[in-house]
Amino acid sequence: MLLIKNGYIKTMAGEDIKNGCILIDDNGKIAKLGEQIEVPSNAQIIDAEGRLVTPGCVEAHCHVGMGDLAGGDYNETSSAITPEMRAIDGINPQHEAFANALRGGVTSVCTGPGSANVIGGTFAAIKCYGKRVDDMIIKDPIAMKCAFGENPKRIHGQNGKAPKTRMGTAALLREFLYKAKKYYEDKNSDTPPAFDFKLEAMIPVMAREIPLKAHAHKANDIFTSIRIAKEFGLKLTLDHCTDGALIADELAKEGYPAFVGPTMGGISKYELLNKSFDTPARLREAGVDIAIITDAGVIQIQYLPLVAGMAARSGLPIDEAWKAITINAANLTGIGDRVGSLEFGKDGDLVIWQADPLREIGAESHMTIIDGKVVYRAEQN
Repeated sequence: MLLIKNGYIKTMAGEDIKNGCILIDDNGKIAKLGEQIEVPSNAQIIDAEGRLVTPGCVEAHCHVGMGDLAGGDYNETSSAITPEMRAIDGINPQHEAFANALRGGVTSVCTGPGSANVIGGTFAAIKCYGKRVDDMIIKDPIAMKCAFGENPKRIHGQNGKAPKTRMGTAALLREFLYKAKKYYEDKNSDTPPAFDFKLEAMIPVMAREIPLKAHAHKANDIFTSIRIAKEFGLKLTLDHCTDGALIADELAKEGYPAFVGPTMGGISKYELLNKSFDTPARLREAGVDIAIITDAGVIQIQYLPLVAGMAARSGLPIDEAWKAITINAANLTGIGDRVGSLEFGKDGDLVIWQADPLREIGAESHMTIIDGKVVYRAEQN
């Protein structure tokens, strides 16, 4: 058992506990939390010494572990339609990004294929500590990646293949979704179709078990993703949503969540012209549910609290900024039953901070705990 005492606990599930304790049981689950907890005789005790204690941060969209100096495994560009690709088959748990995540207080990531393909494959939600990915999985799959805008038409168009235009991207996606819909419907008929590996991978999408995870920066691409999701009755998340501030009122009417970012760095292509730290605030003011993302490795994963802090400096209430990298990120990606808040029965994933990283730029984790195990100590790194 592990007891953390004397912490300012931001539970993300109600009121803060100003001088609180958290008890994590031998199964790595939160057993108790409050101002006073009876200390079991066999408990390891950690004194937070008044520091801020929060749930481990949750990254809702990244590519952590999917590539290294030897080459990236983000995109299988042999075809524009690759739903059968699975993130867990490309993740390297020994990648340095996982150590960076722990230093930055990020304990869970939703990671997967890039945006080269119209359909890129499935994302997985994993913990940021472990030797083999099979033991790190929170939920797999959590979403099916699809992409609009410049990347698919550039990657495939330059090789003389479809898509070469935004129309081509939409047409390829519609055509494949139609095939997937028919395959899904015929599976339960008297004459089921022959097994198809690509179409089989789409069954969780067609059954609304997981959403399409739509890479879309510009307003027109965002609306195209919504149009197609509606046509086929699919779940959808709007990932990046760079033009979100321009269309916040319309997005609020639609009801799809937005995963906003990456916002740091230069404007490397035309569709990023409107990126701004104001976007999360504008979307929340309109009533859109949001998570804030790094899209790591575009922004290094340890800077997730930093970009949330920048959003807070640009008008997003600080509690909303915290939610956007903890409980909202967890709920919107379908893992909120396990992580994202400090509550009885949830995973014992938490961070004791040097200082509030959303208020003090550069503040990092003093100690990071996953499943009740201390996986990072600042003084040892």
